[in-house]
Amino acid sequence: MKVSVDRSRCYGSAECAHRAPAVFAFEDGYGVVRPGWTESAGDPRVREAIRESVEKCPSQAVTFTEGEG
Repeated sequence: MKVSVDRSRCYGSAECAHRAPAVFAFEDGYGVVRPGWTESAGDPRVREAIRESVEKCPSQAVTFTEGEG
């Protein structure tokens, strides 16, 4: 499973950090993936929050790939 934020697309709405605070943070005006977030990856609520972050990101900067990687 892989989660990322493309900083070249992110314009700082903080939707990701708002929807999935266990996974995303808001730093220097951009959304970032928190180190160690995978510790909570097994929680279905966290996965759903990540999916919502992908869907609701106004700049389409958040990506989520399930499976290995």
